[in-house]
Order: sequence, then C-alpha cells, then structure tokens
Amino acid sequence: MADGPTNWRKSMQCESQNCVEVAFGEAHVAIRNSASPDGPFIEVTATAWRAFCAALRDGALRR
Repeated sequence: MADGPTNWRKSMQCESQNCVEVAFGEAHVAIRNSASPDGPFIEVTATAWRAFCAALRDGALRR
C-alpha cells in the first residue's frame, strides 16, 4: 500500500463525516479519518489490527 489504498471502508454505524475508515491489504491495514480523505493515514500489520479488534471486543480497551 505504498501509494495509498483505494478500497476504504467506513462503519455503517458512522453518523457523521468524522469517522474512522479502514482499507485492508494482504499484510497491512490502513487507517484514516474520513473527514480528511486526502490526508495522512497510518498502516499497521494485519496481525496488529486483529489484536486491536479482539481487545475491543473483549473490553480490554474500555476506560
């Protein structure tokens, strides 16, 4: 995804223009703010993304 992904997805739960969007590659996941589609994005490994999602589901990241 060196030039940037093109397959961005936004949650159907999003009710504003300021949401998180993700794009899935083979080995990486790109993450950006939907309010800045031409702005920067970060990439994490697919393994890190799965661990993050699991922590969210398990409640490990609650305040």
